[in-house]
Amino acid sequence: MDKIDRKILHELQLNGRLSNQDLAERVNLSPSPCLRRVRQLEARGVIRGYTAVVDQEACGYPITVFIRITLERHNVETINEFEQRIGEIDEILECFLMTGQRDYLLRLVTPSLAEYERFVRKTLQTIPGIGSIDSSFAYGVVKRAAELPTG
Repeated sequence: MDKIDRKILHELQLNGRLSNQDLAERVNLSPSPCLRRVRQLEARGVIRGYTAVVDQEACGYPITVFIRITLERHNVETINEFEQRIGEIDEILECFLMTGQRDYLLRLVTPSLAEYERFVRKTLQTIPGIGSIDSSFAYGVVKRAAELPTG
């Protein structure tokens, strides 16, 4: 990946709806080579898709919860079932496999504390193999970036 590819990525991260013409102008290429580079970045999996950034509060999910999970056992069956079930839960936006005292860190959005309690009781606790669940609620956002560094 060269400097021009990084410029393309930077511009598309700022505005994924740029026309090819506008993108080409911003990265100092003619439209045809610019489009070719974008398609190559897509084909290589560097650009995995395009999406809209949506305000979670405006959509009725004002609460962000970080959940730390420790599994009871670390065998293949327990891990596979846990990861499959987590992947099926819409409220969970991200799940990270962690080092340290906890096995997973989840980021979840929810409309209310009561709904979060329902989620834990009816959804999370039904997943076999969970040893402990520890939750923290975000009460503010200091920084949120959707763009990767392109330097």
